[in-house]
Amino acid sequence: MSTEINNITENNSKDENQLNANMAEEVNSTVETPEVIPSMDDFKDQLENSFRNINEGDIISGTVIGISDTEIILDLGYYTEGIIRLEEISNDPSFSIKNDITLGEEITATVIRTDDGEGHILLSKRKADNILAWDKLTEAMEGNQIFKVKISQTVNGGVITYLYGIRAFIPASQLSLDYVEDLESWVGKEIEVVIITASEEDNRLVLSGKEVEREKALQDKQSKISKLQIGLVTTGNVEKIMPYGAFVNIGEGLTGLLHISQISHKRIKSPNEVIKEGQEVTVKILSVKDGKISLSMKEVSSSEDVVDDLEDAPSSYSSGEEASTSLASLLKNIKL
Repeated sequence: MSTEINNITENNSKDENQLNANMAEEVNSTVETPEVIPSMDDFKDQLENSFRNINEGDIISGTVIGISDTEIILDLGYYTEGIIRLEEISNDPSFSIKNDITLGEEITATVIRTDDGEGHILLSKRKADNILAWDKLTEAMEGNQIFKVKISQTVNGGVITYLYGIRAFIPASQLSLDYVEDLESWVGKEIEVVIITASEEDNRLVLSGKEVEREKALQDKQSKISKLQIGLVTTGNVEKIMPYGAFVNIGEGLTGLLHISQISHKRIKSPNEVIKEGQEVTVKILSVKDGKISLSMKEVSSSEDVVDDLEDAPSSYSSGEEASTSLASLLKNIKL
């Protein structure tokens, strides 16, 4: 009997312990983590922005949160939003509010009215561009910065484009290295330009595509000259004859000077005694220095190979002279 009582007591104790554990687990499962309540410090910046003073003429920035056919809406971090109407977005007549403005984009604009009648701040991106652009344009002109612009229309003597929202003029003479006859064919084209005049006082912005082409042509020429091999024999056409020699076009847009002393083995008073303009001649490259090419006709020997096209010239050139086992001969063509 005593054993039965002890078993019943032990079982009751186990049941009670299990019940207590289940109740504790149920209570724990229903208790939620206390919510963290933000302090005022967490909203300090937003509060300061919302109560700052905004006046007409101020230049402020905001994020695009809305775009329609007639206006864009900016989040200014202020108690109200900013509105930029279509006519106040850009000076560029080719501007498209749907294609040129994106949600999330940051825009800087000038306050033109603190209340548009509906509680919004009325802004002008166009006026802010006019104020800020000239500093950028002046800096870009001094740094010879290259821009890609799209030509929007023709005017008397040139074409019009826009840079940083400012109307810019490209004279016909500054469009290209080549002569430009049909200006209309340039409308809609994108070209690279540099700024040659930027005057805020005169509201005058002048660009040049010709200068960009000239610089690229110069770099290309220098690159080709650097690859010329001293001693290479090639053909060229006499472009111009001067009292002191002749200028010979050897191809690839390269012209070298054939000095009068290098035209013939005999003494001559004028290049015209031996050569004429337009004549094809065979010349040897004597030297290349400071971008200038010196040529010779009299140094060409009949045993040397002639390279008619500079593009086909080998990376290293042999003059065709008899081979020699001397140390001087072995080292002669090594460039340090």
